Amino acid sequence: MKSAAQGIRPAPSPSSITARVAGIDWGQAASDLDAQGCAVLKGLLLRDECRALAALYPDDTHFRSRVVMGRHGFGRGEYKYFCYPLPQLIGELRPALYAQLCGLANRWNEAMGIDIRYPEDHGAFLKRCHAAGQVRPTPLLLQYAAGDYNCLHQDLYGEHVFPLQVAILLSEPGRDFSGGEFVLTEQRPRMQSRPEVVPLLQGDAVAFAVHHRPVHGTRGFYRVNLRHGVSRIRSGHRHTVGVIFHDAK
Repeated sequence: MKSAAQGIRPAPSPSSITARVAGIDWGQAASDLDAQGCAVLKGLLLRDECRALAALYPDDTHFRSRVVMGRHGFGRGEYKYFCYPLPQLIGELRPALYAQLCGLANRWNEAMGIDIRYPEDHGAFLKRCHAAGQVRPTPLLLQYAAGDYNCLHQDLYGEHVFPLQVAILLSEPGRDFSGGEFVLTEQRPRMQSRPEVVPLLQGDAVAFAVHHRPVHGTRGFYRVNLRHGVSRIRSGHRHTVGVIFHDAK
């Protein structure tokens, strides 16, 4: 396992990836996140980019650790956490997505009466994480085969948690795999859980709440709790990249 405290790459110069992120309709994405706790970001990655990222999985030089889900009761399948420095594509996506989401994160915290605010620059937020001992990178690459699934969970990792994260589907539904839908559940006070199944195509991403989000009720805003997972893979293989913005202890 590589040292997780290796230096973080400086912010890259503008690229096609950062321009692609900036070109997303973030107003619509924010509306969807406010209404449902998730938003689809269509065509975030190109097919060749998806396949190049999925092809990294066998090469352990890119990763700090491997987790077999069945050993921990997380489901079936496995995933690997990237090490620093991150692959260039992930290293550019992470700060570009964060910059678009931090305003919404601050608005959510204000609505929920949470005093924490997030800086506009992702590097500044990572310094806050690292000062608290959260120095291990959290972006990860997940691999599923037929019969695998991911139990409902939350990716928290420490005291400092950015309230939104992004998952990107690298495989092509109907060709590479069947089943394996992204699932989000929301628990409102004194109500049964509400499920949300999010259909994705290869290269599509879903931005979603990590832990909780504000919902406006008759007496103002209140918090609802969310968990996410993946339904059973019925055939083939499925790869996904998870982009989490806080680091782990």
